[in-house]
Amino acid sequence: MAQGKILLQPGTLWTSVKERTEYALQCGALLSIPTEFEFVEQDGVRFLVRILSNLNRKKAAKEKQSATSSQEFNPFLPYEEDLFVADISDTHVCILNKFNVVDYHLLIITRAFEEQESLLTLEDFAAMWACLADFDGLAFYNSGKTAGASQRHKHLQLVPLPLAPSGPQIPIESLLTAAQLQELIPSSASATPTLGFANTIPKLPFVHAFAPLNPHSVQSPFKAAQATLEVYRTLLHTVGLDARQSGAYNLLATREWMLIVPRSQEHFQSISVNSLGFAGALLVRNAAEMEILKAQGPMTILKNVAVS
Repeated sequence: MAQGKILLQPGTLWTSVKERTEYALQCGALLSIPTEFEFVEQDGVRFLVRILSNLNRKKAAKEKQSATSSQEFNPFLPYEEDLFVADISDTHVCILNKFNVVDYHLLIITRAFEEQESLLTLEDFAAMWACLADFDGLAFYNSGKTAGASQRHKHLQLVPLPLAPSGPQIPIESLLTAAQLQELIPSSASATPTLGFANTIPKLPFVHAFAPLNPHSVQSPFKAAQATLEVYRTLLHTVGLDARQSGAYNLLATREWMLIVPRSQEHFQSISVNSLGFAGALLVRNAAEMEILKAQGPMTILKNVAVS
């Protein structure tokens, strides 16, 4: 298959994000959901926990969508022009997350419809790297509804770092330095099998796989994507997911590393968990859910929705 083309001009994304955010707020296309936050510590991790102040905007918009469409609504086909940030490649575009909790939260969406639980491809990772070259952030993928995905149309997400106003850039960062090399594992999904490697993080009490990435690859998105695709396949294999028809999992990636966590369920009681939870950033809808989270402990909640 011929290699695609990167359309995003280097050095332009961050400026486009800020300009489009200001415009989308002014015209009412961007409906940011206000939150308050506090830190909840467990097992050496200072989890950032946001509590929603108002969900009415999102609820009202979803009810309007349901009333105007008899079929399942796809907000990405077509996407709202007022939320458009940039053309990334001939297969992907970048838009703002309409109901953002985190400022400058981006969605990297496929131009053509693909199912959200489908495997990530060379083109997906090339789009991710093209954005990371100009946007120091945390990229993530919720593979299917069980992993916290709310839309069927395939999309990666990207939020700027740091996630928290104080402490490490990513709350679980302190655990990553203790990652241990597990073993060399053949990547059987590759046409030409190669040896890959996966790490485990000793203090994470659930099935996962972790590997470093090369941060210097950002200047060549397709070259970086090819290497990242091999790492991705190795990590899927390591956690027991089929690299042809994978199950539910969360993927997190920065310029420096990738983490994959298989999922067993979307919720712990009423608390929904997506990829950001495994970065150490959780979201609760009300004070009652905050009390549940504090009583159980955030790491315990992650263990319950992951695979032990």
